[in-house]
Amino acid sequence: MPSKYVDRVTVYLKAGDGGRGCVAFRREKYVPKGGPSGGDGGDGGDIVFRVDPGMNTLYDFRYRPHLKAQNGRPGMGDNRSGKKGEDLIVAVPPGTTIKDAETGDVVADLVSEGQEAVVARGGRGGRGNQHFSTPTDRAPRKYEEGKPGEEKTVVLELRSIADVGLVGFPNAGKSTLLRAISNATPEVAPYPFTTLTPHLGVVERGQDKLVVADIPGLIEGASLGKGLGHEFLRHIERTSVLLYVVELARPGGDPVSDFLALRREVMAYSEAMKEKASMVALNKVDLAGDREALESVRDELKRAADSPVVLISAETRVGIGELLDLLFRWKSSGSV
Repeated sequence: MPSKYVDRVTVYLKAGDGGRGCVAFRREKYVPKGGPSGGDGGDGGDIVFRVDPGMNTLYDFRYRPHLKAQNGRPGMGDNRSGKKGEDLIVAVPPGTTIKDAETGDVVADLVSEGQEAVVARGGRGGRGNQHFSTPTDRAPRKYEEGKPGEEKTVVLELRSIADVGLVGFPNAGKSTLLRAISNATPEVAPYPFTTLTPHLGVVERGQDKLVVADIPGLIEGASLGKGLGHEFLRHIERTSVLLYVVELARPGGDPVSDFLALRREVMAYSEAMKEKASMVALNKVDLAGDREALESVRDELKRAADSPVVLISAETRVGIGELLDLLFRWKSSGSV
C-alpha cells in the first residue's frame, strides 16, 4: 500500500472565466423606444489556497491534479449583473510552498493557521450593452465577452515547521530520541531507513513548548539529490536549530568524520543552512566501555563542530535532561 505522506505534487489550476455581457432593451408599455438594459457578466471565481492545521500531507492532490473555479454567469436584462463564480478554496497543510512550475518562482509560502493566498485570479465579467450607448447609437448591440481566468501549473512543496531538526545518518537513533523527548511515536527498528517520512514531536516543559522534526536519514551525496536527498533536506529549511545526531559506534565510521560528512551535506544544500544554530548529540554512549576515551571523542567532536556536544543514550535516556536544558535555553535566549 503506498504511503499517504506526500510532500511534493504538481497541480494544474484554472480560475473561472468572466461571464458574457448581455444585449437587452427596456420594454416598457409607454416607452416604445426604450434604451439598452443589458447587464454585466459576473466575474470568474478565484482559486484560493488556505492553511488547514489539521492537514500534514499533500496526498489528496494525487487524486485532484486539476483544480477549476466556477465561471461567472452571463449578464441579464433590466441591467442585472450575472452572479460571480464561486471561489475555489483549497486546503493545504502548514508549511506549504507554492511555486510556478514553469519559472520556479515562489507564488506563496503558507505557514500559519488560516493564512491564505489567491494563486489564480478569475476573469473579469464582460460589460453589457448599457455601457455602449452614444448620442448617435441609442440602441447599441455591442457587448463584451468575459475575460478568461488565469490558468497555470504550480508545484506544491511541503516543508516541516519545527523549532529543532534532527539530522543524522540512517540508524543513528533519531526516531528513538524523538520518542524519548516528545509525544511522537515514530517507528523504531535496528535497521537503516526505518523513517521514510518526517515526524513531528512536541516537547513541553511548563508553559514552554518545542516542536522537533525527525528528518529521514541522510546519505553522503544527499545535497546533490542522491537517494532522496532533496526531498529529505527540504524539511530542515524551516527549522531554527539543527541537532546533529551522531552515532558513537557506527560500523565503518567514526563520530567526527560522520559529523563532518553530515554538516557538509546540509551546508551544500542551501546557503540558509549556514545561518542556523546547531548542536550535536553523541548517541549510544551506553555502548561505550571506556569513559576516558568517550570524553576524548566528545572533546574532538566539540572542536570540529564549534558547537555544544551532549553525550546521550536515547535508548536508556542518559543525558536527555541535559539535552533538553540546552534546547529550552536556546528557545528562551535565541542562542546555544
